[in-house]
Amino acid sequence: MGKVVGFEISSQEPEKAAEFYSKVFGWEIAEPQWNYQAVKTAGGVNGGISGPPDDHPAGTRIQIEVDSIDDAISKAKDLGATIVKDKMDFDTFYLAYLIDPTGVHFGLTQIK
Repeated sequence: MGKVVGFEISSQEPEKAAEFYSKVFGWEIAEPQWNYQAVKTAGGVNGGISGPPDDHPAGTRIQIEVDSIDDAISKAKDLGATIVKDKMDFDTFYLAYLIDPTGVHFGLTQIK
C-alpha cells in the first residue's frame, strides 16, 4: 500500500509562500537549495516549497512512497496516467512525477 510521505508546494513566489507558511503554522523552512526549500512540520508529513515548475502548473502535490516505483509507474500508465518526469535517481531514493487521469499531479518515491 502506498503511503503519503511528503508534499510539495510550487509557487510563483516561493519566498513569500515560505514566509506565509512559517508564520501561520510555525513550519521550519530550510534555506533554499536547488530552487527548493525543505519544510519540517509539527510531527506530521514534511515537504518542501519550490519555485514555479516548467513541466506542470504551480500548486500542491503529494508524494506517495511505494515498494517498487517501476511497478507503480507501469500500473499508473496502464490506468491512464501521464508521466511528467520519469524515474529520477537520487542518492537515497527514486522519484517520478505523474498526472492521474483526472488531471491531479502527484509524485512517486521509492527508498533505495
